Amino acid sequence: MRVLIVENEIYLAQSIASKLSEKGYSCEIAASIHDALQEGEFDVILLSTNINGQDFYPIIQRYRESIIILLVSYISQDTVSDPLRAGANDYILKPFMIEELIRKIEHFVQFQQLKSQNESYRSYIDYTLQDFDVPEVAVKEPLPLFLKTNYQKQADAYAFAFADRLGESFRFYSLNQKGALGKIKSEKSSQLLYITDYQSLKRSEKQHFLEIIANKRALVSTTDPIEEEIGYRVIELHTDNRIYDINEILTIDEYVKFVILNYQNKFPDTVLSKKLGISRKSLWEKRKKYEIFKKR
Repeated sequence: MRVLIVENEIYLAQSIASKLSEKGYSCEIAASIHDALQEGEFDVILLSTNINGQDFYPIIQRYRESIIILLVSYISQDTVSDPLRAGANDYILKPFMIEELIRKIEHFVQFQQLKSQNESYRSYIDYTLQDFDVPEVAVKEPLPLFLKTNYQKQADAYAFAFADRLGESFRFYSLNQKGALGKIKSEKSSQLLYITDYQSLKRSEKQHFLEIIANKRALVSTTDPIEEEIGYRVIELHTDNRIYDINEILTIDEYVKFVILNYQNKFPDTVLSKKLGISRKSLWEKRKKYEIFKKR
């Protein structure tokens, strides 16, 4: 990890560089704002806010994608408040222990990694669920709330939309996971939960589960009909946009309907009918039968 130390007290800068180097950091020193602006790319900027009266804001602008920690001799609006508003991440008051500086650096490195990771995961989730229309989400619905669906991803899309509307994140559990009931029971009543695979519970386990979630803020999904009295509101979610499980056996009609729905906008009718082994007329008739309308 590359660190740029912008500090005109050369002894202090060298001391910081030496101790950080021992921890595996690669350090460069710039004694002036001009020199710092000539340097390359760095992961961390240690920026003194008292460099002979020089304007240090160009450094914050130049390295705004890096972790910027201010090295300050005293705390004021000019040395801390304004630079933080301009984009610096944190500050440390001189004199300081190097261990405290390293703790701050590692904290922000971990935060950036988690932020980047979260953005990647969210992009993947949004892409995966983009084809599912979510009905209007009523966040005032009393919880627990059950989601009955013919396709798990439809319920997933609803759960993410629900959490987004609340401005919260949920904790996820599958009832197929070993020990899930115990973990759910130990959750705080204020924590939003998304629990899947209710249909996997045995009849004797379902009543116990319903008692566990009685005081929980939980969304619970199931892909099977709910035959027992659960005492909670159920929302029905249905979609024709399914991707079937590899172990699921389809009827011929189900397979043809699935192919038409998912591939009619990717292939012309001549190609699609050929792949299905039917004529274009038969393809048109099946669209009419399944009430499938091709997008223009």
